[in-house]
Amino acid sequence: MANGKYFINIFFNNPRCAHPPSRCLLNYAAVSSQIELVKNENLIDLLEQRTDIAIRIGELKDSTLTASPLGLSQIRILASPDYLAKHGTPTTVEDLTQHQLLGFSSLEKLNHWPIYDAFNNLLHIQTNIKADSGETLRQLALCGTGIVCLSDFTQQDIKVGPLVQLFTTTTLKIEQPINIVYYRNKELSKRVSSFIELMKQAVKS
Repeated sequence: MANGKYFINIFFNNPRCAHPPSRCLLNYAAVSSQIELVKNENLIDLLEQRTDIAIRIGELKDSTLTASPLGLSQIRILASPDYLAKHGTPTTVEDLTQHQLLGFSSLEKLNHWPIYDAFNNLLHIQTNIKADSGETLRQLALCGTGIVCLSDFTQQDIKVGPLVQLFTTTTLKIEQPINIVYYRNKELSKRVSSFIELMKQAVKS
């Protein structure tokens, strides 16, 4: 792997999700290589922020960036056992109108959940509790504040117990792309391409 310092912008605040980039550097990087992770869920100017690589989930609109796919991540509707014990478990879309739903404030398209409404459209939730961070919404759900829709890649709680998936038989399989994005630059080309290949290996493993 090419030596040097790597500035990597990640879109999530959950420290466990930083494992792939840090793990691949620990496993493969030369002693003189360094990594600096910057947490930011918003779109940024990579050059202005001195960032070599950004990891983003969802559709990309910036045509000046080059994207290298890492994989796909399914979105699911989740709630904590404490919330369900207190408020009951919704079994239909209509039931959700009686529950506290947690939504995104910055990207309205993320408030379309992977389940059909009465008109066979993706359910567009209405909520009075919103946040611009998936990690903030995850923490609210863990505290029993309400029901949330999150990507598998940004949370692992469904695998270890604290969050329970709802509508398991009717949830649509909607997957969001995960990409490493960067500007094409001759000076960075060798370092960037080397790191991308290591990231792909780390994600697969």
